[in-house]
Amino acid sequence: MSEPPSKENPKELKNDDDRALIIINDLHKSYRKGTQKVTVLTGVNLSITRAQYVAFIGPSGSGKTTLLNLIAGIDRPDRGKLVVDGIDITRLDDSKLSRWRARHVGFIFQFYNLIPVLTAFENVELPLLLTPLSRKQRKKHVTAALKVTGILDRAFYYPSQLSGGQQQRVAIARAIVTDPTIIVADEPTGDLDKDSAVQILDLLHHLNRELGKTIIMVTHDPRAARKARKVYVLDKGILRDQYENDIIW
Repeated sequence: MSEPPSKENPKELKNDDDRALIIINDLHKSYRKGTQKVTVLTGVNLSITRAQYVAFIGPSGSGKTTLLNLIAGIDRPDRGKLVVDGIDITRLDDSKLSRWRARHVGFIFQFYNLIPVLTAFENVELPLLLTPLSRKQRKKHVTAALKVTGILDRAFYYPSQLSGGQQQRVAIARAIVTDPTIIVADEPTGDLDKDSAVQILDLLHHLNRELGKTIIMVTHDPRAARKARKVYVLDKGILRDQYENDIIW
């Protein structure tokens, strides 16, 4: 397996937007369902700038989550190029891709994915156990992440002792504790009541606007989509449209 392209290779990574953090060229993805081939994404081309807040919307089965998983290095495309911060992650072997994902991607899920036998603090600390940080350094990072997400006072509560909104705050703290290059959010408000959803969207907005985090979100929630700076519409695996929100930016 050859090494991924370096940032010093301008010929391969040339793009009109020098600030582009993510460059997607002619991305295709399909799955096998029995004897049938099901096409999920067809020739997606896209660039996302650093510190952008993007939402993918579209009907069920349009390829939104698949595209999110490809950007996050959870899945691999059939063909095409996907460059994140100068690295074509489609060329990484499984071991390198796993290490890249742990270092560069923070995940926020609809159903939180917290470990029920661990406290909020311990859940947030989990990604740091894969790093060379000392216990003291891990504590400093976890405390900072819990403080940013407004859940520090619940650090030693278990998930069952927290509301849905509080659990999602813990999940967001876990996503940012390693200071990832990108944060991917799959329906982050899908399991929340209206008030909790508004609070989580405000928090994501703060992470993007005040801390400069790059956020890529999949959502069916129009309120969530309106919080993003740029919205992309996927339909039947094709990127159909895009528009920018300017109501709060």
